[in-house]
Amino acid sequence: MNVRNRGNESVKKPQSTPSVVKENVPQKKKKKKQHFHFDLWFYLTLENWILDFGRPIVMIVLPLEWFPLNMPSAGDYFHMAYNVITPFLLLKLIERSPRALPRSAVYGCIIFFVMGASIHLVGDSINHRLLLSGYQLHLSVRENPIIKDLKPASLIDSFELLYFYDEQLGHLMWYIPFFIILFIYFTGCFTETEEKKKVPVTGWLLLGPSALYYWYLVTEGQITELFLLTVLAMIAMVIHQRRKGLGPDSNGRFLLCSFGVTLVLMALWVFYLWSDPVLRNKYPGLLYMPEPWSYYTLHVKNNH
Repeated sequence: MNVRNRGNESVKKPQSTPSVVKENVPQKKKKKKQHFHFDLWFYLTLENWILDFGRPIVMIVLPLEWFPLNMPSAGDYFHMAYNVITPFLLLKLIERSPRALPRSAVYGCIIFFVMGASIHLVGDSINHRLLLSGYQLHLSVRENPIIKDLKPASLIDSFELLYFYDEQLGHLMWYIPFFIILFIYFTGCFTETEEKKKVPVTGWLLLGPSALYYWYLVTEGQITELFLLTVLAMIAMVIHQRRKGLGPDSNGRFLLCSFGVTLVLMALWVFYLWSDPVLRNKYPGLLYMPEPWSYYTLHVKNNH
C-alpha cells in the first residue's frame, strides 16, 4: 500500500506544476494601469483650493477670539499642511511619469519649494495680523495709514523687509520650483498612441476648477512673467516633439489645456480692471495684473 501511495504522489506532482503556471499568466495580463492620473490631479486641485485659496478665507470667517494675534491662526495651520502635502503629491506625480526624469533637478526644486513656501508662511501670517489692524492691501507699505506714522521711522524699513520676504522672495522660491516641476513632468508626457492622448470625461470635469486655481495662483502670487514663460516653454516642447511624430498624452494635454483656460481668465481679469485708477497705481509696469485680495480690500471690504 505504501508503495502504491508513493507512486500515485509521484505521478500527481508533475501534473500540478503546469496548472499553477497557467493560472498565473492571466493574472499578470489583467494588471493594467490607468493612464490618466485622475487621483493625483484631483488631490492637487482639492488641496490647492482648500489649503491655499481657502487659507485667507478661513482666517476671516473664524472668530478672532479662537486664535489670538500672538498665536498661529487657522490659516497658518492650513499653510503648514499645504507645505507638506503639495511637495508629496508633486513627487508622486513625477514617479508616474512614463519616462525617467532628472532626479537631482526634481529634488532640488522640492527643497526650494518647501523653503520658499515656509518663508511665505511666516510673512503671510504677520501680514494677516496687519490686515486685522487696518492694513490695506491695495496701498504700498509706506502709504498705509497704520504704517506711515510709526516711530521711529526705521520700523517702516522693517515692514518693507517683511513685505519683501512675503511677496517677493517667498513667492519666487515657492512658485519657480513649482512650475519647473510641472514643466519637467510635462516633458515626459508624449506618446505615439492615439488612445493615450484622449482626456477622459473626469479630466474635462476637473479642467475648470484646476484652471481657476491657477488663475488665482498667478494673479495673487504676481507671477505673470513666470507663468507665461512656462506656457511658452510647453508650446515649444509640443512643437519639438511633433517633429518626432509625438503628441501630448492625456496628462500632458490636461495640463496644457488647464494653462490655456488660465490665460483666458487672466485676460478677462485685466480687461475688467483695466481702467481702475487705484489698482493701476498699485501695479505699474507693462504686465498689469491686480491681486484678487487687493481688489477685495478696495472694492468689497470697504463697501460693507
